[in-house]
Amino acid sequence: MLPIFVYQLWMYRINHERKSAAYFCAAYGLSLAGCFALSIRTEYGFDLDLRLLPLFLGSLYGGYPAVAVLSVIYGSLQIPILDSPYETTSFILFIGLFIPVILLTVRPFQRARMKDKLRIAFTLMALAFLYYAGTYIGYLRTYDPDGLSSGLATLAGIACIYVIVTAMTLYTISSIVEHHQLQIQLRRMSSNYRNEVHKLQQFVDQMSMGTVIVDRDGRLSHLNDAAIRFSGQAMKGRDKLEFAGISYESFFRDHDSCRSLFDSALDGTPVPSQIHQESERVYLLTAFPILDLQAGDAPGAAMMIQDISELNQLRNELSKMERLSLVGQMAASITHEIRNPMAVIRGFVQLMRERSPDSQQEYFRIIIEELDRANSIINDFLSLAQNRVIAKEVGSLHHVINELLPLLWADANLRGQSIELDFAETIPPLELNDKEIKQLILNLARNGMEAMGEKGVLTQTLSTRQSGSNIELRVEDTGEGIPEDKRERLFEPFYTTKARGTGLGLPLCLSIAERHNGRIEVHSVPGQGTSFIITFEIPESVHSGGATA
Repeated sequence: MLPIFVYQLWMYRINHERKSAAYFCAAYGLSLAGCFALSIRTEYGFDLDLRLLPLFLGSLYGGYPAVAVLSVIYGSLQIPILDSPYETTSFILFIGLFIPVILLTVRPFQRARMKDKLRIAFTLMALAFLYYAGTYIGYLRTYDPDGLSSGLATLAGIACIYVIVTAMTLYTISSIVEHHQLQIQLRRMSSNYRNEVHKLQQFVDQMSMGTVIVDRDGRLSHLNDAAIRFSGQAMKGRDKLEFAGISYESFFRDHDSCRSLFDSALDGTPVPSQIHQESERVYLLTAFPILDLQAGDAPGAAMMIQDISELNQLRNELSKMERLSLVGQMAASITHEIRNPMAVIRGFVQLMRERSPDSQQEYFRIIIEELDRANSIINDFLSLAQNRVIAKEVGSLHHVINELLPLLWADANLRGQSIELDFAETIPPLELNDKEIKQLILNLARNGMEAMGEKGVLTQTLSTRQSGSNIELRVEDTGEGIPEDKRERLFEPFYTTKARGTGLGLPLCLSIAERHNGRIEVHSVPGQGTSFIITFEIPESVHSGGATA
């Protein structure tokens, strides 16, 4: 039994599992040698011992290597003590009969369940003991017939020892192996648990929203940096794992809403989400219990803290845009109807002007100019309000600017200003709507002229250049510049810095640029001037079609 107890100590160390065969060879080899050393030799030369137990059990559990090693040990210890031809013949028969049987039994034994292992082991041991008993009875009949009855009693005692030792060995080894397998499963489950915890913490850390998980006692088990920032806790060189274990009441000491949500979630009741506003930020707080499906209670709770400030702002802007769109549609319909009576009024004013004396001509001129100005405002408003599809043709931006130059020169001369042109030698063609591009350039150029004042000897620059897959159009002036606070609102409809402005010119320019797959950037330095940079994307359809002058 000593090898079994040592085997139990051996198997406590899981890393020795693969060395079990070597252990059985060594342990049962020593046990076999001990049986030979402690053997009781009878008067007629027969050995009474338990040598078959280590030979058979060690071979069954140790496998084919143990069969070979134990057979060699058994033979090397048995051969030197063979005293007669009868013993030699008995030994040869034993080796010839049982070693092949053991070899055939090893694999089925190691794959069998506990019940089948008992059956295989007891069958093999019974056959071996019958051979051993038959040999012993043969000795008694030959050399000591009077001791046959006492010999049978001795065999019965040895048989009991064989049964007890075999059963205890099988049961003990099976228990050790089962314990060993449970230990392996426990370590595997512990490793999987640690991996899952690590993955959960990584997932929580990478989330943009704040995440806090507490156990049934209300102590933090997981959280991320976003939750720490929301709680107002100072890191002060601490790792976030150092917050684990503190209560949520302490962690959210300045947030009553978070504490109340956790109170309800830990009770296992569904909790509706709450909106929490803090300074200029808006947060959506969602708490829920983490339910144990087997027990039915809540072993913990979790809270998600989502910053919805941008979403809330976007929702407000969308609502505002919807209202503006409705107002714009109504205004567009109204202004369209206004143009008809205005055209009639202008016609009759023109007729009255022709029939009126010269002293009243100035009044009629002012009326007509104001009517034209109102009509221009209506046209700009309709162009901005109607997101219509425009017809575009492939053309040159240089050609459009050259057609517009006489009008720009005339405006500049009236103001005592000059215009400088800086055209690239060649630029690719673009898909353009001539009318809208002319309106875009004219609006920006006149804005620059007005910013520079009248009768000044200042410079208005129009330049084009190609930048990768884009074409840049720059409209620059050397006026007073635009302050930053006003620059941020330049493209808002109806925002203007002019006394007689409508606030529709620049929004219309932006709308035209966007309809041409372009964008507008503004660079301005107060006291030095302003640059409007319009960037047009070159379409793939014309990108490889060559450049134009």
